[in-house]
Amino acid sequence: MLALTVLAAPFEGIKLVWPGLLSSVAVASLIDVVILRLRRRDWEFPSGAILTALLVVMVLSPRVPGYETACAAAIGVLSKYAFRTKSANVFNPASLALVIVFYIFHTAQNWWGALPGITPYALVVLFAAGVFITDRVNKLPLVLVFLGVYYLLFSLTAFVTNPAQVAEIFRPPDLQAVLFFAFFMLTDPPTSPVKYSDQIVCGVLVAVASYAFFELLGAACFLLAGVLIGNVWEARRRYFSARGLAGSLASRFGS
Repeated sequence: MLALTVLAAPFEGIKLVWPGLLSSVAVASLIDVVILRLRRRDWEFPSGAILTALLVVMVLSPRVPGYETACAAAIGVLSKYAFRTKSANVFNPASLALVIVFYIFHTAQNWWGALPGITPYALVVLFAAGVFITDRVNKLPLVLVFLGVYYLLFSLTAFVTNPAQVAEIFRPPDLQAVLFFAFFMLTDPPTSPVKYSDQIVCGVLVAVASYAFFELLGAACFLLAGVLIGNVWEARRRYFSARGLAGSLASRFGS
């Protein structure tokens, strides 16, 4: 995230980027440090909060006021504690925050952190970084299935309807945006499946949901809304899986 930020910030304009970047990181870190201190009685480095803040900043337009960016980062951090199961938070914090501020402030998004406007060769950097991260968190099936179904749906739509209606999906900055989304947001370990079979189902679900949001609502946050559907599905699956395991253990030891 930091490497992509360093590459993209000069092109966007450091004077435009730094207010939102500093305010969001500072607010998110402060909130998380205080909550972690109260919950665990110890000081911890707020790495998760910084990651959430970076994702928020790299999706929102640098021209968005700093207070709106900071508000989004704060919502993301707080959502980790407000919406959670026993094992993890339910929603991807950055995605949920971006959807909320979109409807509150009508915030503009240009996904500048995905390096869409620097040079075509920047796509290689984005792809290499994304594959590295995806492999490290063992989510390659999730990403491949999502991208495959996502582009299949839009390709079919281009054949059966007016191609101009979906042409933007295949062009910058949407091309870079969906790769950034798939590599760095969809693969969020606390909110995405571990088993390959579950990753395949989740990838299909998020792709279909994202496509449906785009076709029905045309909302700028259709990808982010799609992953929230996948988050709900995964949280529900984990809940019933845990209940089934608990019931099986109780039955076994009870007998």
